Formats: sequence, structure tokens, C-alpha cells
Amino acid sequence: LCCFQLYGYCYQDSNDIPDTLTTITELGSPLEMIQLLQTSWEDRFRICLSLVRLLHYLAHSPLGSVTLLDFRPRQFVIVDGELKVTDLDDASVEESSCTSNSDCFMEFPARNFTLPCSVDGRCQSMNEKRNLYNAYRFFFTYLLPHSAPSSLRPLLDKIVNATGNHNKHVICTEYLALELSPSPSVNSEFTQKCVKSANTQYRRVPEAFIPDENYRCWPSYHHKGCLLSVFDVNEAIEICDSYSQCKAFVLTNQTTWTGRQLVFFKMASNHIVPDPDKITYVKVTD
Repeated sequence: LCCFQLYGYCYQDSNDIPDTLTTITELGSPLEMIQLLQTSWEDRFRICLSLVRLLHYLAHSPLGSVTLLDFRPRQFVIVDGELKVTDLDDASVEESSCTSNSDCFMEFPARNFTLPCSVDGRCQSMNEKRNLYNAYRFFFTYLLPHSAPSSLRPLLDKIVNATGNHNKHVICTEYLALELSPSPSVNSEFTQKCVKSANTQYRRVPEAFIPDENYRCWPSYHHKGCLLSVFDVNEAIEICDSYSQCKAFVLTNQTTWTGRQLVFFKMASNHIVPDPDKITYVKVTD
């Protein structure tokens, strides 16, 4: 699940290059961080969740703890919304040997760490923590907090700070797998409707849709309109009230991968057409 799916391979000898190995793998999209920052928070959360699974696998692989020495975005691709590693040439299962703690020095551009030297002469959890800090500085610090739901921001700040601070002795994969897994406690926080009591009234129009009257918002699932995910009608009302141009919204029967409902937000309701799969809410003006 965390690495590229191998569909097949073959060996071929040629006059120029003997013992040539050709592999056939699944197709993935290159990881472009700027494009990811323009996607919805839910999609970025999904990518981070797949990265957590990868960290957990690398720390507990059948070969032992595996580190990716070249842990950078260019080594990953996106496959069906999931992050997968494509290049394992720089993977290593060797934990650094040591005679004292000073031998277990980890140097990064922004921070340095010194890990304990175990009695058997190995730096404790160096592979695991190297992966964790690289995941923090290349992925989590950008993808998790940016435009996150307000109800989850304290939890996300805790996760990001813990992954970037080895001095707190947070064992990365177990902690992140627990905090970011779609467990009932976390999922309830994710779907929690942090909505205020709205003073604005809306008229419900069942089986109706507004085909036009679009405006752009960010982040949106639709490049020509404002299509966002909500937990329920109350959250949709809060969002519409927060946009001065929003005069109506349409609940669709589509959901995101987390189960949140997709809603179109409109700047007018002059033209409403029948649609059995949608419900329109129109702002009532005095």
C-alpha cells in the first residue's frame, strides 16, 4: 500500500548492458507541492495519512527499521489520492554504530539531534527518527496546518510540533498512527460542526438546483465555482454567511472520501431548475 505496485518484470541481456532488468509498475502522478497546497485540506490530510502508514511500515518492516536516505518529495508520487514511494535505491536497514551518544548526531538544515547509543553499540531509533523528521520538514509542516478545520487545529499543532521535536521522545509512527487514524474519536473531531448560531434565515427548496450564478472561492473542488465540503446544513449556512456574495447554496448527493457532503455556493437564486438529487437553500432577505 505504501510503495509502488509492481505488475511485472523481466531480465534481458543486451550487447551493451548485460543483466538488464525491466519493471512494469502502476502509474502515478509526480508530487508537486505547490499544486498540493491548492487542493482541499481533506485531500492533503489523506496524503499525510498515507505517509503515516509508510512511516509505520518502514519502522516495523520484516527487514527491520528502514530509513530512506533521500527522503524528498521527488521520491514520491500520488496514486488515487495516496502517497507512495517510488525510489528505494537509497533505502537502508543499517542502524548507525556508535561507542557514545556523540556518535549518534543527526544534522538537518534547521535542527540537530543527538540520540542515545545503546548497549549493543547502535544509535537507538535513528532510522525511524530520520524518516520522521524528514516527513515533518518536507510534508507535515506544509500540508497539515494549512487551511485545516478550526476544530482540528489544536490537535494538528500538537502533531506537527511532536514530529519536529525529538527531545520530547515521541515515538513517531505509533503516535501519528494513533492521532491521524480515522478512529471514532478523531473522526468525530474532524466532522464536528464548529458552527455559530446563525441569525440569517434560509428557505429550503427540495429537489432543486441553481445551474448558474457561480463565484470562485478557495479552496474549491470546482475550478469555475465554489464547491466545498460540509458536515451538515448548519456548517453550510455558516460558510454562506461568511461570504458576502453568497445568497444560496445547493446540497448535492456527493461526498468526499471522509464522508463530508459537497455543496455548491451561489451568488444568486434567480434561476432554479428541478433536480431530484439536490436540495437548494436560499437566503431570505428582509
